[in-house]
Amino acid sequence: MIIEAHGIKKSFGTLQVLKGVDFSARQGEVVAIMGASGAGKSTLLQILGTLSSPDEGTLTLDGTNVLGLGRDALSQFRCQRIGFVFQFHHLLPEFTALENVMIPAFIAGKSDRKAREEALHLLDILGLSARATHKPSELSGGEQQRVAIARALINQPAVLFADEPSGNLDSLTKKDLHQLFFDLRDRLGQTIVIVTHDPELAALCDRSLFLRDGLFE
Repeated sequence: MIIEAHGIKKSFGTLQVLKGVDFSARQGEVVAIMGASGAGKSTLLQILGTLSSPDEGTLTLDGTNVLGLGRDALSQFRCQRIGFVFQFHHLLPEFTALENVMIPAFIAGKSDRKAREEALHLLDILGLSARATHKPSELSGGEQQRVAIARALINQPAVLFADEPSGNLDSLTKKDLHQLFFDLRDRLGQTIVIVTHDPELAALCDRSLFLRDGLFE
């Protein structure tokens, strides 16, 4: 398993959001996590992606006990083995699409030549070769989100976590983006975990799990 989480609990004050969640995902699997607003979907995703720590539980990612890592080692692991895509792309407006994609590669210590080569390859896969030198303001919403996906993939992560990735897109662009996740799985063998309210996207996934009252149904 690429992801193995057991007994994940998380509270905020007196509110227990996650009550002992178990979750796993295999290599190349696309899993949807659904649930009502406030059910704890994003909280769980942040814990699985090491952006937040659980109060209790165990978490292994790509064979590593990430909860046992120190701060610096965890940051390095996150940079190299985890990719994130959010509802809002969070691209840096002063940089081109290519430069935005290259930034995590620089953080991981790759050379300019290697980062540029890999970024151009990803932009080509995502159909954005002709837009590489454009800044975010010159790109459509769908193009901006594809750049964000390329940025998330630049370090060849073990897992790509996506939190409502199509929630800010029109219906046609949303459909194209949904298909892109499965193209990435087929082409790269990418494991993807998606938090979504969209039943159409969830129906396309290999598995769809529903979070209610802090536990999966």
